[in-house]
Amino acid sequence: MKFHWFHLMPWPYLPDDFQKKHRSVWVDVDYGLFDAEKANAVYHEYLDELEFAEKVGFDGICVNEHHSNAYGLMPSPNIMAATLTRRTNRAAIVVMGNSIALYNPPLRVAEEFAMLDILSGGRLVAGFPVGTSMDTNFAYGVPGAQLRERYYEAHDLIMQAWHNEGVTHFNGKYTQIRYMNPWPRPLQKPNPPVWIPGGGSIETWEWCADMGYLYSYLSYSGYKRAQAIMDGFWARMRDKGVEPNPYHAGFAQVVCVADNAAEAKELYWPHIDYFYNRCLHVYPGFADAPGYRTLRTVKAGIKSQFEQAQQNAKARLSWEGLVEQGYVIAGGPDYVTEKLNELADNLRIGHLMLLLQMGSMPRDVAIYNTQMFAEKVMPNLRDKFNEFEDRWYPKPLPPERRAVPIDEPVRPLRAPLSAPVAGQ
Repeated sequence: MKFHWFHLMPWPYLPDDFQKKHRSVWVDVDYGLFDAEKANAVYHEYLDELEFAEKVGFDGICVNEHHSNAYGLMPSPNIMAATLTRRTNRAAIVVMGNSIALYNPPLRVAEEFAMLDILSGGRLVAGFPVGTSMDTNFAYGVPGAQLRERYYEAHDLIMQAWHNEGVTHFNGKYTQIRYMNPWPRPLQKPNPPVWIPGGGSIETWEWCADMGYLYSYLSYSGYKRAQAIMDGFWARMRDKGVEPNPYHAGFAQVVCVADNAAEAKELYWPHIDYFYNRCLHVYPGFADAPGYRTLRTVKAGIKSQFEQAQQNAKARLSWEGLVEQGYVIAGGPDYVTEKLNELADNLRIGHLMLLLQMGSMPRDVAIYNTQMFAEKVMPNLRDKFNEFEDRWYPKPLPPERRAVPIDEPVRPLRAPLSAPVAGQ
């Protein structure tokens, strides 16, 4: 298996009465709750955590894109990914991802992802999410009925820009470019691995199966509730006669590791409570704009991850309830290993996205959780699915062929000229 440290970068200073006094953490959240000076420290703490994850052995470090919200402070994940390329050298830079339907033109994604791939020495994973209803329909104003059509067109433009190394043109419904000739194009050929994060739409997992892209189900309802979604993905794969390779799929899971169950609750519950009951406090009208979900998905009774999360927040689930129902896997290393084995087998997941920092969790607690997982859980699962080839992981340049940042100050070719004397 491969393990990826997934950061949401939440705002950790929402008030205790947030759920009572504010209708949503997204779209119309009160900007008076934000403090730019505090955010300076928050961003650097979060980057420290991602960099630490690479140091202790995680295969990937993940960032993603959201807008107008306190749930995740990354309107541009590419900026965060760029900082990570300089202070990491081994882990995949997993951008999960750019909401490609929101870019005008989407050529910008092709260019910036190419820059990230080259800066990192070929470590980029290119994520192409459709995007939440809050981000796409409300914060950025894309009509729900247009979203998927814009998404597919943006995908085709990006792939053309990467694959055709001459000057080409693109004449789509939403984007027309007479001279398309991006400099640079990606280091990985023909393109970086493409991962598609999904919240449960039937069309998303079918498209991933048809295109050969990794499907990553992102849900905060845990692995037990994910079974029907992943069964649908693997059924599509069987229908196509494709090998059920576990590395073709990913899943995000909240995990809290401690010496024992009692310590796990003591350390993590305040921050898990903060996440589920403040960060996921989404006004239902924002979670599912008209046309956002297709008729097939609606008829199948599949709810968006944030619609489900909003219902969970109303229910005020306890720590015990979240653990029992699989929303959170928490406890000692042996228990966590057992449950993740169960998750991997039942969902057939080769790429596991770990949510090890949640809500208001401070850096020292997140680092402890990360180190406990890396040292006492990860080795127990590392050899799982070794009989399969992972074709969805980056293929970077060998370390000896990659440029590295210079630690020492760069010395000038010659000493600078003497400063002029005052008055001359």
